[in-house]
Amino acid sequence: MESTKGESSTLGYKFGGVSIDDGKSKPVISTDGLFGRRDMIKVVLLVTTVTLSCLLFYKSANNPLNVVSLWKTDCYSSKTINETSLTVQKREPVSELERVLMNAAMEDNTVIITALNEAWVKPNSTFDVFRESFKAGIGTEILLKHVIAVCLDKHAYDRCIEVHPHCYLINATDSDQLSGPNRFMTPGYLKLIWRRMDLLKEVLGLGYNFIFTDADILWLRDPFPRFFRDADFQITCDDYNGKPSDKNNHVNSGFTYVKANSRTLNFYKFWIRSSRKFPGKHDQDVFNLIKNKQFVLKLGINIRFLDTVYFGGFCQPSRDINVVNTMHANCCIGLDNKVNNLKAALEDWKRYVSLNTTVSETKWNIPPKCGY
Repeated sequence: MESTKGESSTLGYKFGGVSIDDGKSKPVISTDGLFGRRDMIKVVLLVTTVTLSCLLFYKSANNPLNVVSLWKTDCYSSKTINETSLTVQKREPVSELERVLMNAAMEDNTVIITALNEAWVKPNSTFDVFRESFKAGIGTEILLKHVIAVCLDKHAYDRCIEVHPHCYLINATDSDQLSGPNRFMTPGYLKLIWRRMDLLKEVLGLGYNFIFTDADILWLRDPFPRFFRDADFQITCDDYNGKPSDKNNHVNSGFTYVKANSRTLNFYKFWIRSSRKFPGKHDQDVFNLIKNKQFVLKLGINIRFLDTVYFGGFCQPSRDINVVNTMHANCCIGLDNKVNNLKAALEDWKRYVSLNTTVSETKWNIPPKCGY
């Protein structure tokens, strides 16, 4: 290197393997030396890493669990957020529903929701069996803390808060019509169904993903690993035809996994509006009537149907207890019938777990045509 005066540089560094020395300089220090460029880069990276680590722990000082949560694996839904995702603003809750959602949510703002009335929450009834299944399941007990029990009447709420941490009371003027057993397709049943649909729409609008699960479902294994990561809306089936994208599957809306984004929110709004065009129909019937409508197709919502091998029910019990995630008391009429047969299926599960081995044949102690 030449100086501006045409004299040799006296830096004494070695560039490109050539020593530049005018005889006066100190011994040569190459770029691979202690203070060479590479080492300087390493020092800068080290200082940057330490600084970022200090900032992370400083920001987490008021809530140490935030540090631990970086390593949590109890929620499996996709972390990818696109431009249409509905995000939850970090702020104080302005409603009781928001407070309950914040308290129950997983790290990715996913909650598990079930709906209860007085009849379903009585001791030894559906809700007790539902909660027991989480405790007896594999990898499910940790999910129980993310379950929100939506109560359709005051009696249900009073009982819920005795046994469960996250209970939410819907403010209903007709709660007396929602509190009984409400057999399938009775006026009380239809009111209950559409009331819960309104609530689920509100949950999406607040930016929360959810699993909705009927309380007459046994949770036997963590379902998150079985979900399709790219789907907006996933739903179980009474009868599954083997094709997860086929809208001809016979759906059961008692178990759905829904991502909060503009597509799903607009779909739920359309679904609920459409119920007024089809009076006397429940949500599953209306779903089947609108699923191929032009409005739904234009939304671009990605719908997937869940295999009954993993998400079974009394209509089509899982063929393999070694992989089953949930069992639903569908195709079973009457609350007492549901409870008795859920208890029988749960005992089958407990016997299987006690064997601590894979079994070659799956047999459920469920009578055919339960209660028909």
